Amino acid sequence: MKTTDIMRYRIRLNRGVLFLLLFMVFKAEAQQEPTFTQYNFNIQTFNPAYAGTWKNTGFMVIGRHQWVGMSGAPQTYTFSFQTPVKFQNFALGMNIIADKIGLEKRMGADIDYSYRIRLTGVTDLRLGIKGGVTAYTNNFTGYTGYPGDPEDPVFMTDIETRFMPNFGVGAFLHNEKYYLGISSPKILKTDFKNSSSEMSTWAELRHFFLIGGYVFDLAENLKFKPTFLARSVWGASSVVDLTANFLLGEKVWLGANYRTGDSFGFIGQWIFENQLRIGYAFDYSITPLKSFTNATHEVMVSYELPSRRKWINPRMF
Repeated sequence: MKTTDIMRYRIRLNRGVLFLLLFMVFKAEAQQEPTFTQYNFNIQTFNPAYAGTWKNTGFMVIGRHQWVGMSGAPQTYTFSFQTPVKFQNFALGMNIIADKIGLEKRMGADIDYSYRIRLTGVTDLRLGIKGGVTAYTNNFTGYTGYPGDPEDPVFMTDIETRFMPNFGVGAFLHNEKYYLGISSPKILKTDFKNSSSEMSTWAELRHFFLIGGYVFDLAENLKFKPTFLARSVWGASSVVDLTANFLLGEKVWLGANYRTGDSFGFIGQWIFENQLRIGYAFDYSITPLKSFTNATHEVMVSYELPSRRKWINPRMF
């Protein structure tokens, strides 16, 4: 990894914690896209082809606070919206993402378009494209607690707000029993220099996502859904989420998650009349950072507007 990639993680920490955080940076190998434990219900943020799978107009919000108790730890908030187009095979969506780590901030908005290809009576293939812009800032002059000369010219000037246009593509194969998706939400790579031209940082890297899941009927009121999500950056190793979820009485999801080399966590979601969903997840780090942080917390709320379509079973994803 380039030294410049490490700088985004030099946040306000004491020196004892800092070297552990830098260890984590090397291990993450430039992963930049926000991480979500409830990724099964937040697919649209990284795969535009997911728009329209709800078959209703709806929205979802997620708030995630990572490494609670550590100053400058990542915080991410998302808003997603999708709606089918009546009598057509396409759907539209929108995402707004605010991501902050240390003094680096991203605020992005993009529009999704997906087109449905009916393969069989129950299976669809959706192809999607997304386009949008991200505002990026990095306040280098505010970083403290890093090793080296505090008068280092690298940290004497900031990266003021820059705008980064980008686009992405995706495909999503699904029916009521399984789903499989592949996507790259940001095709373009962007790097910026601060005004002193002494420091550059990769603001956006090209990421790839592969997601899949299957629903097993274990009993009349019990379903089991194992899923996975693999994320990688071009030229870097992948991080894989493995999740096991159980649906009880078509009202409550309970599950556990493992993220390779990073954390394990638990998930709960409550379904109200199939329209309103409230979910909560928390992760525990399995890295050396576990001695300095509390759990990561994530809250999700989604709502589908009333429609003429009668809900028979809740969505599986």
